[in-house]
Amino acid sequence: MRKVLSGTAAARGSALGRARVRLPHALDVQEARIEPAEVESELARIHAAVETVRGEMHDLRERLHGALAQEVGEFLDLHALLLDDPELLRGIDALIRTGLYTADYALRLQRDRIAAVFEGMDDAYLRSRIDDIDQVIGRLHAALHRRAADLQGVAGEILVTDTIAPAELAQLQAQGVMGIVTAGGSALSHSAILARSLHLPLVVGAPLALQKVNDGDVLVIDGASGLVVLEPNADDLRAHRARVADSKRERKQLNRLRREPSRTLDGVDIKLWANAESRDDVAEAHALGAAGVGLYRTEFLFMHSRTLPDEETQFRAYRDLVLGMTGRTVTVRTLDLGADKADNTGLALRDEPNPALGLRGVRLSLARDGLLHAQLRAIVRASGYGPVRVLVPMVSGIEEMRAVRNALREVHASLRAEGHEVADHVPLGAMIEVPSAALALRGFIDLCDFLSIGTNDLVQYLLAADRTNEALGELYSPLHPAVLQLLRDVVRLAARRGKPVAVCGEIGGDPLFAPLLLALGLTELSLHPGTLLEVRRAIRGCDAAALRAAGPALLRARDRAGIERWLAAHAPRG
Repeated sequence: MRKVLSGTAAARGSALGRARVRLPHALDVQEARIEPAEVESELARIHAAVETVRGEMHDLRERLHGALAQEVGEFLDLHALLLDDPELLRGIDALIRTGLYTADYALRLQRDRIAAVFEGMDDAYLRSRIDDIDQVIGRLHAALHRRAADLQGVAGEILVTDTIAPAELAQLQAQGVMGIVTAGGSALSHSAILARSLHLPLVVGAPLALQKVNDGDVLVIDGASGLVVLEPNADDLRAHRARVADSKRERKQLNRLRREPSRTLDGVDIKLWANAESRDDVAEAHALGAAGVGLYRTEFLFMHSRTLPDEETQFRAYRDLVLGMTGRTVTVRTLDLGADKADNTGLALRDEPNPALGLRGVRLSLARDGLLHAQLRAIVRASGYGPVRVLVPMVSGIEEMRAVRNALREVHASLRAEGHEVADHVPLGAMIEVPSAALALRGFIDLCDFLSIGTNDLVQYLLAADRTNEALGELYSPLHPAVLQLLRDVVRLAARRGKPVAVCGEIGGDPLFAPLLLALGLTELSLHPGTLLEVRRAIRGCDAAALRAAGPALLRARDRAGIERWLAAHAPRG
């Protein structure tokens, strides 16, 4: 019987397929004990399972390319760290040795112990890490029984589940899964962001899906409206085919924009920079006509190695990046480890009580002897091969920018003295993602050659709302009057001081927000290459002067609903 279930649109696209239902994570293992003589063989089983899972994650990482290597890699790295956690492994070993439990039951007991600790934490972000624990435990349990982890998909299926981890998305898409429906989740989660990059239809927040949908049911999902149709009728199928046809036409139209300028109807050129993490991203950005790289994440050099990359290793990576852009400017962000991005070298702390507010970004670079110095030397050496800028993350005030500015000056002088060919000037910029940096910008803007507004963290910190917390999905939004006022103030101050400013958060890559950003006076956006053509099309349908004239009305909006009405009234033409 036909049913229509409602969820939240998270990744556009229409999908038709058979349902595959995956019930919520639960390790349903009954208590079972072993004889003392079986202890060593049971220990061998669990240790072999650990090695199997390590191999699975390594193989998955090796298959990732471009942006996926960064987006999915962060979560694979986190799972690898959990797998190496001595508390997890020692606890399981002890339960087998002293409790004489089977490896399966010891795994369940240890999972429950750790979950109890996480669930008792006050911090919502840390409580949410139990999902990562369950992902790792699930893989271990599958490996114990020599079967694949519960990640298998079949071409033509639509996965219906409670939640979806970013590390699963790429694998499921490669297996031919057409779309995903989750009972929980947020349209602003890491998984949703990645699904949009993959163009994989995703509907989140559809709690009735797990109750109403059975394996083998036929589903149509619309990632633009958030609707899920169970056992669709002829009208539903016609509507799906129409959406698919519209999508194909849209992709053809977008491809025609590859060589077109990012210019508004009234002739204002908007710089579209690309966010990048790999050579593949750089190649795509170049092919799409990006103005340059507006944010190059350097964390992957540290996260993929068990030893700190030295100056020479970093230099080669940055040099190749610069050469790949053939004369277009590259913006290299200094190390931004911390929060949910830990490395394998022990550089970033794993057990901070509140990692999102901890030793991360520039704080970490300045706290570790030689770390910033080596990275700046590598970046400045790369400037001999093409235009390079340095971007500093997690700036909170003048002290950090002054320290980096002094370090950059010293590095530049020493490299010149050593005979290296480097640029006469390497511009230095600050990421404005901490509210204190936005509010105190007047005091240190003269230390900056340019600015980049990281809206993902800025919104999170300004609204005190963790974007990974499903319960705060409605609160975490850039469509908040306080966010717009802060953006307006930063853009105005930068304009008065003659400093270029770009937005590099998620809203920069969303074509729906293009009119809003132009109204605030922004003329530079840095975004994922996968959304560049869509944003270019939106810009080409905007009248920049008219939007700036409508800016005061936007800033007078008192709530999210008022801002959404403004956006609807000023949508791009065409």
